[in-house]
Amino acid sequence: MTRATTLVCSFLLLSGTIASAERDLVPTLDNQPDVCPDQPPEPKWMRNTEARDAYKRLLVQQIYRFQSMRRIVDAQSCTCTTRYPSWEAAEAVYFDRYSSADYWDVVEATSDFRRQANELRKEALPICETAGNW
Repeated sequence: MTRATTLVCSFLLLSGTIASAERDLVPTLDNQPDVCPDQPPEPKWMRNTEARDAYKRLLVQQIYRFQSMRRIVDAQSCTCTTRYPSWEAAEAVYFDRYSSADYWDVVEATSDFRRQANELRKEALPICETAGNW
């Protein structure tokens, strides 16, 4: 009987601790980046993309990321303007090549750009860490 009482008391104590911890979690709407605080926002059309078309937004984000890593490696520099330029070049690639593509072509292109960006990231990371922009 004492074992059952101990288990019940332990459960009550633990659940009270969890509830208390949950109350301490306060969501923040501040989305300020840690580096390069003047990063250009995503284009308005991307922010207003419907949920069913989110895969298109993801493609543009991966194109932008790839281009960013490429610029850093090519310039051997990680200034904020090198790492976070306007979105125009990424938009141009999307609209020129993928805006009328079917779903699977966009998914495949997203995967390709992600893979290429991840490869370039290996070279870009130390450059940006040295500059304090990672």
